This record gives sequence, structure tokens and C-alpha cells, in this order.
Amino acid sequence: MKLKLGIAVILAGLAFLASTAQTQAPGEKNAPWKPDDMIYAELAGNFRISPDSRWVVWTKSLPDKEKDTRTSNLFLSSLSEKKEVQLTRGADSISQPRWSPNSQMVAFLSTRALPKPVPDASQSQLWLINPFGGEPWPITEFVRGVQSYEWVDNDTILFSAQEDPALYEQELKRKKDDSRVVDDAAHEPPVRLFRLAVKDKKVTRLTTNEDWIENWSVSRGGRWAVTVHGRDLSFEWDQKTRPQTFLYDFSTGERKQLFMDGKILPSTIRWARDGSGFYVIAPYSTDPRFLMATINKLYFYDMRSEKASEVPLDWENGLANGVQVTSDGFLALLSAGHHFLPARYTRTGTGWTTAAIEGAHAANLTGLIVSDEGEKVVYEYSTASVPAQWYQADLRGAQLRDPVKITDLNPQFKNRTISKSEVIRWKGALDEEVEGILYYPHNYEAGKRYPLITSIHGGPTGVDLDAWTPSWAYPTNLFTQRGAFVLQVNYHGSGNYGLKWAESICCGKYYDLEIPDIEKGVDFLIAQGKVDADRVGTMGWSNGSILSIQLTVTNPDRYKAASCGAGEVEWISDWANVDFGHAFDTYYFGKSPLEDPQLYIQKSPLFKLDRVKAPTLIFFGTEDRNVPTEEGWTHYRALYQMGKPVRFVLFPGEPHGPRKLTHQLRKVEEEMAWFDRYLFKTEKATNEAFKEDSPLGTAFRRRGIQQVGGRYGVAAQAAGARKGAEATLVPELVKRNELEIGRFEVTRGQYAAFDKNYKFDPGTENYPANGIPFEKAQAYVHWLSRLTGQMWRVPNENEVSALYNNRSGENTLDYWAGYALNPKDAARLQKKAAELGGNAPLLTAGGTFRGQGDEGEELIFDLGGNVAEWVVAADGTGKSIGGSADRPADTKIRSGSADSAYIGFRVVRGEPKPEKK
Repeated sequence: MKLKLGIAVILAGLAFLASTAQTQAPGEKNAPWKPDDMIYAELAGNFRISPDSRWVVWTKSLPDKEKDTRTSNLFLSSLSEKKEVQLTRGADSISQPRWSPNSQMVAFLSTRALPKPVPDASQSQLWLINPFGGEPWPITEFVRGVQSYEWVDNDTILFSAQEDPALYEQELKRKKDDSRVVDDAAHEPPVRLFRLAVKDKKVTRLTTNEDWIENWSVSRGGRWAVTVHGRDLSFEWDQKTRPQTFLYDFSTGERKQLFMDGKILPSTIRWARDGSGFYVIAPYSTDPRFLMATINKLYFYDMRSEKASEVPLDWENGLANGVQVTSDGFLALLSAGHHFLPARYTRTGTGWTTAAIEGAHAANLTGLIVSDEGEKVVYEYSTASVPAQWYQADLRGAQLRDPVKITDLNPQFKNRTISKSEVIRWKGALDEEVEGILYYPHNYEAGKRYPLITSIHGGPTGVDLDAWTPSWAYPTNLFTQRGAFVLQVNYHGSGNYGLKWAESICCGKYYDLEIPDIEKGVDFLIAQGKVDADRVGTMGWSNGSILSIQLTVTNPDRYKAASCGAGEVEWISDWANVDFGHAFDTYYFGKSPLEDPQLYIQKSPLFKLDRVKAPTLIFFGTEDRNVPTEEGWTHYRALYQMGKPVRFVLFPGEPHGPRKLTHQLRKVEEEMAWFDRYLFKTEKATNEAFKEDSPLGTAFRRRGIQQVGGRYGVAAQAAGARKGAEATLVPELVKRNELEIGRFEVTRGQYAAFDKNYKFDPGTENYPANGIPFEKAQAYVHWLSRLTGQMWRVPNENEVSALYNNRSGENTLDYWAGYALNPKDAARLQKKAAELGGNAPLLTAGGTFRGQGDEGEELIFDLGGNVAEWVVAADGTGKSIGGSADRPADTKIRSGSADSAYIGFRVVRGEPKPEKK
């Protein structure tokens, strides 16, 4: 009987969307997506619950623009209260945090600099930290560094590492000889297991193998370890000499080989809590030679019987990823097409019982961690339209209860319009149902037709989930923001849909099913009236690029633009030049090029590129070992020679995907410009010598400032005034999302129209009205409301405060000083400025300094300087906020509010929005 997953799981997940949906922050709603949003997003991972179930340690990854890469730091979150502590700081990389058994220490791998430099030491070492106070310290200074490790007891860690350099390697280094012999097994140092005593840092070698331990797991208490040994440096290429699995007994020094028939090749090993045996996740394929298209099966090796048996998952698609071991069994995420299904498996005297895990988030979990006592879980939740966050919850049997959010990643996404998405289905190749994720244009209106971009995943055994996935490779919301549908297709050969689906394109059927799947998905959306058949593009990376290339060959009239990252066009050279070339090509094509070169010519799009009409953008890293960079050159040169529109972007030193932030950003910017030009037809003429944020760029953006006789503002007729009556100068408003707000602080010329007794020097009409009490500001907006018949008001603090944050380079005391002030110098300079006398002599005309406004927004001026501005506080009283010319720029050292002569105000129009609770 197959595992029945109740409809309640799905319904509960959908119902919970209302409570997890993005909310908009005041004053910033619907800010446009930018490439930076994809590249510089916060990421969280490496979650580990403490053995006492009180804490979870994890890492947050952030961009470091100076280093042009991502860095990560360690965080600690309480599982009993709302509390988060950052444990490490700095521009380093941290990974694999692990709790000591007594929950008092956390070990982690880090690239932090050692306190005392050690010549030739690896950049990555093992560190310790007391998570409840104190700085971290290193406990290794190895030449090779640590590959992976686990605690055995509170003073002992087991780790795997490559042996230190032998004399042969040392001599090469001395000679500065960087020559490389391919697959030089004789000189490739073995990877072994070691024991580290934490207190005295003593290291003991536990294994003497001459091969390479790739995967291992140690039992609680440290007596037993299971190890998987690679035996051939060419295994990835041809999968001939398979790894071997061993069981070590460190109490006796014995080693026993397991799974000698080669049918179980462990990818993950997890010991049972009681040491009675261990679980093994292993890929399974019906192919006798290659493990290319597989599902994950689970086995349990019983220490008493010394036998392994398959665990009956009762789910034909297999496991999605690892298992989380409990005292009575394990938790698993099962492969279920566009998502994962969580289930609890409990060991009984006669076998296993299975229960679907239910709860508000259960339908969209993409990560799952369980505590030692089995009553707390930490998991990642997202959908294609809800950004990812991590939660904790109680686990009662198979029920997730009382979820609490742990992380607050990417709060800026709350201010973005996020595309609506849905899972759709259609009949593809072989008349079989295909699933896909459809993202809607931001401006979607039923009945209208829109452009479409097919966004094709790699693999081919990758999968597109109903999960948050925007990245440099697939910047979905940048396309939907431009008014396009985006379709992700889980074509034949994709993972997560079972073995039959994954294996369906093997043995010569590569291309034959995937292309019809994608094409029929496009046909389906055109037939529904959603998509404009004359505005279809395609993009993808790796296998997604390979299929995009083939689409432009197969149906050249349909595809108007293509972006292809790291994709093949010629398969014979691929076979030898890819790290897994023989295994991949021989499996999917059925033969190697040595056996059937004509087949490889027939499968290669290179010889059909004359059909291509789509302008093609190509990306490659120069050090790609998954798809040879030469494939990009071949693709480019062929299209170039044929006179086709083509552009080729190379990322120096990069592997299969760019790692440098600048390269990732360049990829997205190039891609958007390409589709703007050839698909959306919205390309704007550019001048490469012109910077948008330069003074000249600001001058162009200032052209829209409205003036009447040289005075800032607009001429407004009094409500009900007769035609031809004299107009009154009122403030110009600009839109900031839903808010209409003054472009400038209310000027002296505008205020004088209300207060006939207000005096100012000729030529200062465009200076901000200053020395205005709050009551006078309120009187002005009431007068303005009566005059125009519209509601004008002093803004509420909560709706505008964000606009004043992080402002710099405006008219503050720092500008007049010529340097950044400290508190003592600020006090001295205020006294000196007072000697100038006059009416606030440090003020300048509105708009003298750079305005605030993202691309496509009207500029707002002087938010961070000139006069401080009145707002209405929560209690209804007046409060001045923002910078002023008589106070330092740094809010931490401002001594009190601005002098009354340096206070003015800005206006907004319209009813105030209710403040969010």
C-alpha cells in the first residue's frame, strides 16, 4: 500500500500562505527589483540543534563587495524565546558548525586568519567557540586542512583530511613546478581519518588506507565508523572502478568491507541513536553501468546480523535528500514532483509504520532538522512566491505545531512586488503529463497576451520546485517585472518524479522528449490566451542552456531571443573534456563517440545552427570542467560566421558557475539588456561615457523640476475660483510608491503666499522656509487644503521615517566643516557658525545637493539636510526629524534637535494610511 498523504497537508499549507505572505513596509511599497537583489541576497544554512534542544546554531551568508565574494558568520538562536545572537563577525567563510555533546561548545570550519601565522597552513582550519560568551580560537594548524569532522565526546573530534605533502610534492613546490599529471594516483595523497584531542590538540591517525575517504560517519561514542573510499581518480569520468565501503572497529583495529556486490554505493550514512546499525542512502538505477539518472533508496545495516536490508519507504519516487534519525526511526523528505513530502517512519518489532507529517508548512518544506529528543524541528519554508525563511516547531507524532520564525532574511523583499505563481500541467511527449511552475507578469490582466520566457533547469536530473529560487542564474522577478510570463518545465529526465521519468531520456533519447515537453508547454499557454506567440524567448544554465540551444534550432521561428549559459553545441569533444564525460554521454546517447561518431554528429546542434534566428547571448567560465569553455567558443564562432546576432561573455578563472559577485552581476545585467533589446523591444539608447548617478545624470533628472517664475512649485487655482483668477504657488509633489510627498521642503516663496508677514531676503525664494513652529506648519497645510479642496498635511512619522535613514552628502554641519565631525568638534563649530549672524546663514537653496530616488523615480531633495522637518509623532505632537545644516551628519553624535531657526517642514497630500499593528 502506497503512503497516503492527506489532502490536509496541502490545504493547510495553502491556508497558511495568508500568514506568511509578504507585507509592504511604509513608504517603500512596490520598489523595483534590481539585479543586486538576486546577487546580494542573504542566505541561511548549516542549521544544527544543540543536544539539549535549547538552541540552534546556523550560518548567515552575506555578500562582501570588497572581496567580490560571499562571506558567512555564525549565529545562535534560542528555541524557547525570541533571541538571536551573532557569534562571529568578519569577512571570512564559516561552515559545518557542530555542537559538542554537552551543548557547551561549537566547532566550525573557517578561513579566519590564525592568531600566529603558520607557514604553508591551509586557509581553512577547525575552530571552537563558547556560544555563550568569548572569542573563537583555532584547534588545528594543518597544511591540508580538515575536510569533514564530528564530535565523539566532549574532548574528542574525528576528522578526515588529506595527508601532509610527501617529499615528491615538496620538491615540486621548491622548484616552483606547477606542472600537473592527470589522474596521477601514485602521487595523490590519501585521505584518512584522524582523532583530535581538543584540549591538548594531539592528533592520532586512525586509518592507514592508501586511497581517498570520500564519505564517512562515526557512531555515538566513537567505536565504529563507516567509510566510503574512492579508488580511482577517473571514476567520475567513466564510473568503472566503484568506491568501496568499510566498517572500522576502533576498539580492535579491525576493518571489514561491506556491500561487496557493488549494488549499494552510499551517498549518505547516518547511525541509529542506539548504535544498533546505520542507515545508508544510495542512488539506484536500472542501468548496469552508470549511476546518472537515479532515485535515492534507503537501507539499514544491522550490526547484529551484519546484513543490510532496504527500508520500505512505500513511496516509489524515493528520498529527496537525507534522513533525520530519531530514537525510534527517522524523518524523511520524499520526492514528490514540484515539492517534497515530509514523512515519519517508526521502527516496530515487525517492520515499519509510516505517517505523513502534517502542519501549516508541511507542503513546502525544503530542509528539515530534528533535535536529539525528537520533539523539536527546524525547517526551511518557502513557495515560488514566498521568500525562504527558517522556522522552529514542536513535533508531536507526525504533527508540526506552533511554528515560530527563526530568521528574518532579506527584509527588503517585503517592499518588492513578488510575482504570483502556480503549478500547471499539460500533456507533453508520449502524451504524458508534465508539470511546470508558471510565474505571472506583475501587471497581469486576464484576457491580455504577454511575452513568455522558458526558464529551463539544469541536470537534466535537476528539478524546479514550488520554492523560492531567484538567483543570478534564474532572476525570475526581473523578467516578470518587465511584463513577461516565466515558465519552468520539469521535462522528461528531471529528478524528483521517480525512476521511470528520470531514465526516460537515456540510451539515445536525449533531446527527444524534453524538447516536445517544453514546446507543448508553450503551446498550452498560447492556447489559453495568456502568451503572445510572437514574443517568446528562452534561457537556462548548463543543461537548461543545452535545451535552450536546441529549442532555437528545432523551432527557430518561435524563439526571438536566447540566453545560454555553459551549454554544449558539439558532443564529440564533450566526451573527453568533461570530468564526467564518458559516463554522461554514453548513458544518455547509448554509445560513446568511439562506438558511433555519426550519432554524436546527429545529436550536436552545431551542424544545424544555420537554422537559428534567435539573437543569442552566451556565457562561460574559462575554467569550466562540466561543460568545456571551448563549447562556448564553438557556439559563438559558428553564429558569428553565419552573420547571426550573438554576444559571448567570458568570466576569467570561473568554473561551471561564476562565483565572483561582479561576474554574477554582469551576467544578470547582460541578460536583462539582451532581452530588453530583442524580446521586449524596450532597450534605451545608452552612452558608455555617461553615469546615471553622476552630477550630469542628476542634471538630467532635475529637468522635470517644476518652477513658476524661477520659484520652485506649481501654480494652483483656489477651489471654486473664477476662470483667470490669480494662481497661488504651492509645493510640487512626487510619488514615492503610494505616498504623494513634496519634492522640496516648503520653500520661503511658497510659505509667504500663506503668511504675508513672513520676510526673507531677495534671491532666497527657493530656500526652505525656516524658523517655522509646528503650529504654523499645521496652519499652512490647513490653509492649503482649503485653498485647493484637497487634503494636505504634515506627514506622519511612521509613513516617512524610512526616507530619512542613511542619508549622507547633504547640507549638514559636516559639509561646512569639510570633514566628518566628532562630538567635540561639532560643538566648537556650532559656536563658530553662530558668529555669522543672520537668518540661518548655513541654509542653501533647495536641491543644491544630490536628490534621493531610485532608477525610474522622481528625485526628492534635502531629506538629509538643510532644515530639520516637522512630522506628526504617534501621540499627535510635532517632532523634527532628518538632518539640518547646524547639526552633524552622524545621528549618534547630534547634540539635541536642530536650532529652531533650522526647522521647517515638508508636506504630503491625501489621507494617511492606518498604521500597521
